[in-house]
Amino acid sequence: MYQQLHITAIIPALNEELAISQVVQGLLALQDISGRPIVDTVIVADNGSTDATAALAKAAGAQVVFEPRRGYGSACLAAIDQITATDVVVFVDGDGSVNSQQLGYLLAHIANGADLVIGSRSLGYIQAGAMTWAQRVGTVLVATVIGWLWSAKVSDLGPFRAIRDPALQALAMQDTAYGWTVEMQVKALQLDFTVVEIPVDCLVRLGKSKISGTVRGVFGAAIGMLGMVLRLRWRQWRGSLWFDSPSTTYPLDLPR
Repeated sequence: MYQQLHITAIIPALNEELAISQVVQGLLALQDISGRPIVDTVIVADNGSTDATAALAKAAGAQVVFEPRRGYGSACLAAIDQITATDVVVFVDGDGSVNSQQLGYLLAHIANGADLVIGSRSLGYIQAGAMTWAQRVGTVLVATVIGWLWSAKVSDLGPFRAIRDPALQALAMQDTAYGWTVEMQVKALQLDFTVVEIPVDCLVRLGKSKISGTVRGVFGAAIGMLGMVLRLRWRQWRGSLWFDSPSTTYPLDLPR
């Protein structure tokens, strides 16, 4: 719990046996000033791993859900479906690139009223070799387009983020691939949610990246993100938001 808020952490993972144990254990070890655990539940969404990711995650204390349909969004959606009740959902990569000790900074802004908090690598410290030039260029490009289209300050599309569960439900997330993070940020702007960016560390990941480690991955991610941005903008111009649910009402039943 964090200031009376139940915290669920979701880790989408594909062949992350080198880092998954330390990521899960690091989250579960976080404590508040009173020595109480901050993260109540960790859910690892195994996205078709062929290594020991699932077994190691379970041994480290996480719940494990299997989602064989490949895609970052697919894994996140599968994990969300496993949540029965929570106040805040945190998304963390399972490759060791995130400094979990900084989670408290994200949650502090949630407790102070933010709906969505993005951990910005661009505003924080990027360890040498942690991001390729293609990642940096692609991130700046997509972030700039979002900022221009919605008159917002967007510095990063970072995967380390925290969102209130009612806000997450209102977004009706749909993308199953590379557009997931962008979809969340843009829809939050469309609904005029309070979105905050804070500096976070970006560390060298353990193992090879499935996206930035290949030309196909970088190109596919860039196309997927830009495509998502343009689709959402087009629907907004047409006067309809891309939601499955008929209502986008934000329930205000949580401490803000």
